[in-house]
Amino acid sequence: MTVHLLSLMQSKKIHKVSIVMGSQSDFKTMKLCQKVFKILKVKFETKIISAHRTPNRMYDYAKRAEKNKISVIIAGAGGSAHLPGMIASLTTIPVIGVPIESKKLKGLDSLLSIAQMPKGIPVGTVAIGEDGAINAALLAASIISLSDEKLKINLNKWRIKQSSSVKKKPK
Repeated sequence: MTVHLLSLMQSKKIHKVSIVMGSQSDFKTMKLCQKVFKILKVKFETKIISAHRTPNRMYDYAKRAEKNKISVIIAGAGGSAHLPGMIASLTTIPVIGVPIESKKLKGLDSLLSIAQMPKGIPVGTVAIGEDGAINAALLAASIISLSDEKLKINLNKWRIKQSSSVKKKPK
């Protein structure tokens, strides 16, 4: 009886994704996560948290994320891109890093900073820029859909729509 009740409680969990970014300028890219979540009907929050300029805010946020019922964190960061890795080091919640395109190195610096996390503290890494933000949202939705049947249905509808939008012949 206890196992059944626990299972029922877990299935009723309301999943929320947290979208964080290092600065206001990153929002141009990260707002695409919000767009995807609105289509898929995923609850989310959006915050600016800088690993370098607001380290105490970052620490408090990461330490409280699980208590705040966050299921997945998407962290966008440019340049040295410490934010995804620093958050991942403070929580066991899955973190997906989105490298933000930079002027000098076109986001390659961000991509390498996020992808090259030392063993033991994983950060999922997606493509640089807008494609990465969209894929991060879809990946977060896929993770949550493992225990959320409604989201799984919405995600499948997204994929069917995407497939049907591809023309069979060029015009």
